[in-house]
Amino acid sequence: MLFRKIAAVAAGVVVGAVALAGSAWAHTQVTAKPAQALATNAQLGFSAAAESSKAGIASVRVVLPQGIAPADVTYVSGPAGWALAATADGFQVAGKTLAVGTDAKFAVKVKQLPNARSIAFKTLVNYSDGTVDRWIEIPSAANPDPANPAPVVKLAAAAPGASPAVEPASVSPSPIAVVPSAQASTGTPAAAPSTEPASSGMNAAGWVLIAVLAAVALTLGVVLARRRSARA
Repeated sequence: MLFRKIAAVAAGVVVGAVALAGSAWAHTQVTAKPAQALATNAQLGFSAAAESSKAGIASVRVVLPQGIAPADVTYVSGPAGWALAATADGFQVAGKTLAVGTDAKFAVKVKQLPNARSIAFKTLVNYSDGTVDRWIEIPSAANPDPANPAPVVKLAAAAPGASPAVEPASVSPSPIAVVPSAQASTGTPAAAPSTEPASSGMNAAGWVLIAVLAAVALTLGVVLARRRSARA
């Protein structure tokens, strides 16, 4: 009976840990208002999680999907003192380095969303110590849950009669590394982004799950040892 109770508690702890891990895997998020294909003057809200325990976010670089040109993006709001600069394949927002642990949240407006069911925004989060979190893997049928996912926005079907205002600008699919990251406010240049997946190896959620499982195993071992001693 005691063993069953412990097993039930352990199962609950593991489920909770998995849920916590799942929420922590939402590294960078993007929302669209309105989230509809061919919508004009749509606002995109970005939230890049601060995953470094040693350095603050100095800049965030975004690669735009096909159908949105850098010239079609304007800055709406963000951290105090931050500004937007267009790049060859998207844009970068940067300014005074944020405090350690502070997420980078900002909003931009685009002239028109493309006629697509979903759009992905490859995102690079640059820290003041030169490290870079690269959320650049686009989920697919073959790999629906990549290790370093780019944020994706699902779009509703275009409104009846909606059409592209102009021919979509064709953005060259140049490697992410071609545009250097903004320098941190401390003067230390951020490392040049590469196409390698994200910098930090196992994320915090993975370590939390391992720690919880280890604690459960240790508890079960102690209980079993005590029961054996009592029987002896």
